[in-house]
Amino acid sequence: FRESEVTIETKKGEIKKFKPLGLYVTNENFFYTELYKMTIDEAMAIIKENSRYDINVNYNENSKILILGSFPSVKSREQMFFYGHPQNRFWKVLSKIFECREPRSIDEKKNFLLSNGVALWDVLASCEITGSADSSIKNAVTNDLTEILDNADIKQIFVNGKTAEKYFNKYIKDKIKRAAVCLPSTSPANAAYSFERLTAEWMKIVL
Repeated sequence: FRESEVTIETKKGEIKKFKPLGLYVTNENFFYTELYKMTIDEAMAIIKENSRYDINVNYNENSKILILGSFPSVKSREQMFFYGHPQNRFWKVLSKIFECREPRSIDEKKNFLLSNGVALWDVLASCEITGSADSSIKNAVTNDLTEILDNADIKQIFVNGKTAEKYFNKYIKDKIKRAAVCLPSTSPANAAYSFERLTAEWMKIVL
């Protein structure tokens, strides 16, 4: 075990690589100690601890549509903003639709969304997840959409992919008494959709 490197992402999105002698876990974060020896399987079981992120919803009073993902990827949690994986096509698709230069920095992305009337958040606030695999999600807790819906005139809600649709319909739809339009996922895992086909489907966000 001492010769093996373990990668752990803390609840604050920090990526830690180490060759541990032991691992002690609190409810708030991971702390690496030499309290006791662990096997790789024991360490990996702890990595699946409940994950929560603090990426705030991006919106203002002029937002007209709300786009909801499922839960941020590891890369997004690391960057503390949505769709941080360079292979995710979200920013490319929206830039094409709104005929704007693709934003690069987080500030550019925030301004891009607000200037085009787009509110952006995720369905889930916390869950148990392994890496970025939506299929591994367990014990999901949803975000409260009340703040957005009470303060912006949201004409339509869209969800990015089937996982977001699944949890929206299960936990949120009846609560807010509003439906969401499901759009094909912009994830690189959705290889069935070319960029052109994806963009054509996402044109639905233009009201």
